[in-house]
Amino acid sequence: MDETHVKLDDVDRRLIRELVRDGRQSMLALAQRAHVSRTHVYARIERLEKAGVIEGFTARINMEKAGFATSALIALTILQDSWRGLSEQLKTLRHVERFTLVGGDFDVLVVVRAPDNKTLRDVVLEQIHGLPGIRSSRTWLVFEEWNDQRCEWL
Repeated sequence: MDETHVKLDDVDRRLIRELVRDGRQSMLALAQRAHVSRTHVYARIERLEKAGVIEGFTARINMEKAGFATSALIALTILQDSWRGLSEQLKTLRHVERFTLVGGDFDVLVVVRAPDNKTLRDVVLEQIHGLPGIRSSRTWLVFEEWNDQRCEWL
């Protein structure tokens, strides 16, 4: 089996979609929804975990209801040799939900979730811009978003 890619069949995809929909459901319920035996579900889930396809189980949070009503996408242009150190520092910043190294007009895309605009301003203008290696940024406020956490495309 290729270590970087696991071939998923229809049963694997059904199990993953069901787990994404509700990671707390019992193995019996999962087996019923995926139309396989409970023993088969245990074996499949274990295989998918060992292969690294399933990395863990987590809760989905409504960020607005949790007090993080202001979100922004920040595009960063960075110095060419600063990525490794910068990525480690971004991981430590409160309110940075995720970031991605990209190719194109910008180098890094950052998602920030903050309780209010004042905090967002501090994160972007003081904390992120204060990091060594940042050349410039561009910020877009998020008014509405959608995330297909159901994995229907899988």
